[in-house]
Amino acid sequence: MHRAISPLFALLGGIVLAGPAVAEVSIVVDKTAQRMTVSVNGEQRYSWPVSTGTADYSTPTGTFTPSRLARVHYSREWDNAPMPHSIFFTEAGHAIHGSRATTHLGSPASYGCVRLAPRHASLLFDLVRVEGAENTRVEITGMDPIGTGMAGGSGAGGDYSRLTSFDPLSVGIMAGGSVRRSRSEISRPP
Repeated sequence: MHRAISPLFALLGGIVLAGPAVAEVSIVVDKTAQRMTVSVNGEQRYSWPVSTGTADYSTPTGTFTPSRLARVHYSREWDNAPMPHSIFFTEAGHAIHGSRATTHLGSPASYGCVRLAPRHASLLFDLVRVEGAENTRVEITGMDPIGTGMAGGSGAGGDYSRLTSFDPLSVGIMAGGSVRRSRSEISRPP
């Protein structure tokens, strides 16, 4: 009987020492597509529309590890705006969080955070809490779409003509003009 019990204890001891399996959570936000994909252990689990930062408040790109989770948070920087189910991923305070502004999801609309529908933010928050922030990778990719976002409140784009008066089709080599220009031509107002 003693011989039968020893292997049983060894098996149980191995299970206890091994502990629970750890899942790797990958959160990929594509700023160009305004979409988040969530994978667990390499298998896609969710794909949701998001709102990243507008042209004036770009969401940073790169790979991050969540630094803090807050089920209830209010922005001290933006008029005490509610940020439910916040997953903070930069030292500057950028977070993935829920937002009631769901009509803007799918286009840039935030001040740099990644906004999700409240239900999706809750699901993501619980997943990261259970699996651990240290086992979660947040990757922000893509480019900020130019001419999209909150312009006029419709997401139809804005007037960017104030940014430059240079027209490459009427001036310079694209129009068949000379590559060299004098200093007076360069400094002269259009």
